[in-house]
Amino acid sequence: MALLLCLVLLCGFADFISGLSIAIPDEQKIEKAKGETAYLPCKFTLSPEDQGPLDIEWLISPSDNQKVDQVIILYSGDKIYDNYYPDLKGRVHFTSNDVKSGDASINVTNLQLSDIGIYQCKVKKAPGVANKKVLLTVLVKPSGTRCFVDGSEEIGNDFKLKCEPKEGSLPLQYEWQKLSDSQIMPTPWLAEMTSPVISVKNASSEYSGTYSCTVQNRVGSDQCMLRLDVVPPSNRAGMIAGAIIGTLLALVLIGAILFCCHRRRREEKYEKEVHHDIREDVPPPKSRTSTARSYIGSNHSSLGSMSPSNMEGYSKTQYNQVPSEDFERAPQSPTLAPAKVAAPNLSRMGAVPVMIPAQSKDGSIV
Repeated sequence: MALLLCLVLLCGFADFISGLSIAIPDEQKIEKAKGETAYLPCKFTLSPEDQGPLDIEWLISPSDNQKVDQVIILYSGDKIYDNYYPDLKGRVHFTSNDVKSGDASINVTNLQLSDIGIYQCKVKKAPGVANKKVLLTVLVKPSGTRCFVDGSEEIGNDFKLKCEPKEGSLPLQYEWQKLSDSQIMPTPWLAEMTSPVISVKNASSEYSGTYSCTVQNRVGSDQCMLRLDVVPPSNRAGMIAGAIIGTLLALVLIGAILFCCHRRRREEKYEKEVHHDIREDVPPPKSRTSTARSYIGSNHSSLGSMSPSNMEGYSKTQYNQVPSEDFERAPQSPTLAPAKVAAPNLSRMGAVPVMIPAQSKDGSIV
């Protein structure tokens, strides 16, 4: 009897708990691209026995195991609280304006890599309780893909065709296509059509054309274009010779410029030295005063050989020829007493004897 009663009570309790249910499969997985909006469903059904207040709670279990579960949004007492988790502040919202109608789904906007984790929806309306989990994965779709040739595009050479996206979550898938001519990929390349790198061996002109590379993952794709022109080998010997000749000419030109500059400096230095030497060696010109002195002195010496009778006329004519300016500026030398020189000495000195008549005190000639 007691056993039967226990079974009835357990069955009744199980019915009570099973009254509230959430209509999503367990461990649902959602994949979205970075920057997009993720819709996390949580639709529930109440039973007549669920009469308590309605509480809805969303939690996140971050991918970092060191972090504990965090409440990101809460509905309680007919109010919404969404400021619990700073990383999702302003980016998480209920999709329904009336969550009491049975829709507790949320939207997470502008997804970031930090939003990856397990999200749990809990619905409580006493005595009913239910919860479900959703795994959200944020991927980065390929973008900024670049196609280029690594090597020299010449006939007979080996080079590589590369396709590199700037960003994109793994795994990535690649696909090469030829868009020009017969649109048929060269046979040696077929094994690498799904590889990011195509190795070209012994290139020929038939490989020339336009190619495309498409890279994609589970959330998006991107494409780039490549123009391949396989040309005959260039004249490398001529290029090397031209480079050498150009270098030599440049060196000669630089040497000529340096030589001209050096020569110009030497000439300027020489001109300065010669100009300085001329100023030091050339004596100053004779002054007009010394000319006047010599002129007067020569006239004085001439006077000594003249007689008193013609001195008056000579003084009037000869002394007047001396420039008045020079004569006035001539410095006056101190008067010296005439030296007495013997007559024989005067003759040896070239003097001409002159007979001067004697005069009396009154001026008459004796």
